[in-house]
Amino acid sequence: MTGSVVKPLIWGLAVGHVALALASPTRAQETDSLEIERLKRQMDAVTRQLEELMLGRDVVVRADTSRWGFGPAASKVYRVQRGVSIGGYGEVLYENFESQRQDGSPSGKTDQLDALRAVVYVGYKFNDKFLFNSEIEVEHSATSQAGSVALEFAYVDYRFTNAAGIRSGLVLLPMGFVNEMHEPTTFLGTERPETEKQIIPSTWREVGIGAFGEASALSFRAYLVSGLDGAGGGTSKASGFSATGLRGGRQKGSKAVAEDFALVARVDYSVVRGLSLGTSAYYGGSGQNNVVGSPPQVIGAETFIWEGHSEYKAHGFDIRGLVALADVQDVALLNQFKSLENTESIGERLVGWYVQAGYDILRSINTSNQLIPFARYEHLNTQRRVPSGYASDPANDRRIITLGVSWKPISSFVTKAEYQFHSNQANTGINQFNLALGYVF
Repeated sequence: MTGSVVKPLIWGLAVGHVALALASPTRAQETDSLEIERLKRQMDAVTRQLEELMLGRDVVVRADTSRWGFGPAASKVYRVQRGVSIGGYGEVLYENFESQRQDGSPSGKTDQLDALRAVVYVGYKFNDKFLFNSEIEVEHSATSQAGSVALEFAYVDYRFTNAAGIRSGLVLLPMGFVNEMHEPTTFLGTERPETEKQIIPSTWREVGIGAFGEASALSFRAYLVSGLDGAGGGTSKASGFSATGLRGGRQKGSKAVAEDFALVARVDYSVVRGLSLGTSAYYGGSGQNNVVGSPPQVIGAETFIWEGHSEYKAHGFDIRGLVALADVQDVALLNQFKSLENTESIGERLVGWYVQAGYDILRSINTSNQLIPFARYEHLNTQRRVPSGYASDPANDRRIITLGVSWKPISSFVTKAEYQFHSNQANTGINQFNLALGYVF
């Protein structure tokens, strides 16, 4: 069915209702506002059904339900009957930095206004067993400036039951809160917590295969994926681990060096409505068969990452907490390979955690608006332990206090404002004010 057929059918229905009213004047006189509303709802329902026939229920599915750990817009493909699914999200961010550091020295920071990211989800549901889902992201607006275009995920699901299946392709690693569910309407704050950027290096995706499922209040995801490149300099052009964290080790499925693989698994449990507990772990080599020294030594760089998380979302409250730690082996060899000295050392142990709480102060009012003041406290140290002969940089022992407010006039749009107090053991922290706009569809 095409658009040329839809419009005549809608007009035909409208004319039919008018004709019935003219044919029965008495009934037309008795028709009140409730009857008009009923007819309008019928018209809307028919229009929607026609759209579904024409479009395969893609754009008519709303971005309001999360599935399998994904955000509402990324989950739309799971709710179409068959065919194409289209969704997306975007964020614009303004950052205003203080002119001085903690110690009173000039910060040297320049304020920024950034079209942070624009994302399109494209999926296709072949039948009740097979579907494809993908995310294509444009960051920082223009590749001719500071921007980039990337494939964030692209995978195929095979569900052998309604509650379990196999997933393969470029997948998001199921760790923490925001690596899988990072749409701006799903988390408080203008930016993702530093613990979930430096220790859990969100957004983190690798090529892999694994299983997912749920049973009653329990859900799980487990994959075998290409490992991190802690040394850097390989075909994926990953920069490798650094003193500030593991973020540079992501290979993103881009000609990823595949000498080392890793296992990652996650379990979540819904205790009661609104309250969930979960944990995840990652283990694999990150040396990617690089060698260093004389005689040559192979860098194993086995990397273990663990996190535990809890969240409560009910009765107007939005509360979550997360703790993460990582251990990296062969750091002295990695430092030697990357020519890192003294405080430049990669951390043998990295630790971070945060707690945050928000409350919708408009909950008791009859409105679709949400106004959520919130606060977050975060502490991370990406050099909690370093090898003998190296030293930790006190600037990497950081604390961040965030005070802000989030306003949602509708569920698919959010405006956020916050002030962040940044401090570290080197007294070089720079406070900042952030303002963000976000949307999903």
